[in-house]
Amino acid sequence: MADSSNGPATPSPRKRADARRNEQTLLEVAAAAFIACGVDAPVRDIAAKAGVGVGTIYRHFPTRADLVVAVYRHQVEACVEAGPTLLASNDSPHTALTRWIDLFVDFLVTKHGLAEALQSDDATFVTLHAYFIDRLTPVCADLLAAAAGAGEIRADIGAFELMFAVGNLCIGANKDPRYDARRVVALLLAGLRLD
Repeated sequence: MADSSNGPATPSPRKRADARRNEQTLLEVAAAAFIACGVDAPVRDIAAKAGVGVGTIYRHFPTRADLVVAVYRHQVEACVEAGPTLLASNDSPHTALTRWIDLFVDFLVTKHGLAEALQSDDATFVTLHAYFIDRLTPVCADLLAAAAGAGEIRADIGAFELMFAVGNLCIGANKDPRYDARRVVALLLAGLRLD
């Protein structure tokens, strides 16, 4: 039984909100560090930019793999949330689809070192690809269905097929200045139009 003289046995909601804010800040700073330096960015640099101690990072994410997975999931969820928001805030479903694919491309081309981490033997990464597909495919499918329903695009392409194609077009991004993945993805999307 907890000693009442030491205060409440559970943290106050304020502390939980602070902890959530700290975690969000850490994820955003870590994502920026991974974009700039890859997934091997020094934890001490991430902590300094987030305004926390290294111990705070390890309290939230005991291993580097835990941090990489959390950043990846955080960014996947941002793409998931963007789909309905873009549909609601754009004048056409095609515009919403195009803007979502732009976010998807951003997600794919800023994963310095993540591809190698995902192919490692670390069990922490094994389920990430399935998570990525399970979370993003329905969002893409909704955007495609809305654009097809509005008569703006062909209706004969599936979400997985489109995401797979975009993913493959992004493989060479940032490796050769002669290759512009965004331009090639835009050509792919233009091919879907019913003009």
